[in-house]
Amino acid sequence: MRRSLRPSLGLIGQIFAILLLAILIEFGASTFFYERASQLSVREDEARRLAEHLIIARKLLDDSPADTRVTLAQDLTTSRYSIGWTPKLPSYLAAAQTLDRIHEQVLVWEPSLASSNLRLRLSGTPRRVVIAGGLTLEDGTWMEFGTREPIQQLGFSIERMLLALGPAVAIILAGGVLVRQTLLPMRRLAHAAEHVGSDIAEEVPEGGAREVRRVIRAFNRMQARIHRLIDDRTQALAAVGHDLRTPLARLRLRADAIGDPAVLDAIQGDIGEMEAMIGSLLAYLSGDVDVEPRVSTDLAVMCATIADDAADHGHAVTYDGPEHLEMMIRPTTLKRAMVNLVENGVHYADTVWLKLEAGNNHVAICVEDDGPGIPEDALRTVLEPFVRLDRARARDTLGLGLGLSIVAKAVDSEGGTLKLGNRREGGLRAQIILQYTHSA
Repeated sequence: MRRSLRPSLGLIGQIFAILLLAILIEFGASTFFYERASQLSVREDEARRLAEHLIIARKLLDDSPADTRVTLAQDLTTSRYSIGWTPKLPSYLAAAQTLDRIHEQVLVWEPSLASSNLRLRLSGTPRRVVIAGGLTLEDGTWMEFGTREPIQQLGFSIERMLLALGPAVAIILAGGVLVRQTLLPMRRLAHAAEHVGSDIAEEVPEGGAREVRRVIRAFNRMQARIHRLIDDRTQALAAVGHDLRTPLARLRLRADAIGDPAVLDAIQGDIGEMEAMIGSLLAYLSGDVDVEPRVSTDLAVMCATIADDAADHGHAVTYDGPEHLEMMIRPTTLKRAMVNLVENGVHYADTVWLKLEAGNNHVAICVEDDGPGIPEDALRTVLEPFVRLDRARARDTLGLGLGLSIVAKAVDSEGGTLKLGNRREGGLRAQIILQYTHSA
């Protein structure tokens, strides 16, 4: 199946390109037809003036004696036409073919020249064309004539093209400015749509065409509804976090009064599981609400601290990477993601490796373990919320199956990429790739 080609230009660029193409086509066509019309007009005007001059010169030469015709021909020569007399046909006209179009136009203006054996030919250069010719007098002698100035310049006139191109360029620029102003509300709308639900979202001022104003008005109403829903969810999460954790805290205090160690351990285990469920649920649902600002953080120290904390609790977790690596990140959000990956590893494996690698334009955080891994067909579904793979994981897992979902949301908020895969040696590899940015 062929992939559709996506235009690289924006809407303003595409409209500007269409406008430019249309004006260029119109300019080229109008210039061509204008030049063609100009050439025909010049030829007709030249034929009329040539016919008038020939009929007068022929009449005067016919009425004068042969010995005075050379002098008279010189007197009939003007700045535009040359006239000469010769007793026989000039050699350069002997094999010349008559220029049909100009010949016909001359005869249209002066039909009496039809019986004069009129001959015409072109001479000169392609850009300096002159007409030369001859006709017979009543006694059989010949009158030579020719244009002394070029009758036209073949091809397009650069001066006229540049003169016509000026208004076309002005129209293109003016059209581009108008199109940009017309589509400016759409650019504002696109910018606002990218920040819907964030703390920097703001109402888009209505402007532009009627249809654009309707879209902006509908967008503002939709954005207001979304923010009301977010505010309601924020309040609900705060209430749930307080109302559920308070009785759990009381249960933990009361459980200390139980004398039977076995019953005490069972109750504290249930309380711990409930706290883990509530914590993971609140962490997942509040991911879009608690927008943490980016700050300069030593990512290497953070990774080493997470590995050391896990090792202090008796888990085989090691860190491999640089001693220091400053980045602009959301430290709490990213730390929660890495802690979830490490805890996921220590729960299902014996050994966990936390690695940090810095490339030219990216940073890779890799958490590997030697556990059972994840089936290949479940590597995507495991990132969905409330999904637990009972076949590959133990049944005593705490939480609601939100650990990897929380990681995916945290990485997405950092503009990074989360990759899951199984190691050749066995176990799971979770890799977080972040675009590398130096701290200020």
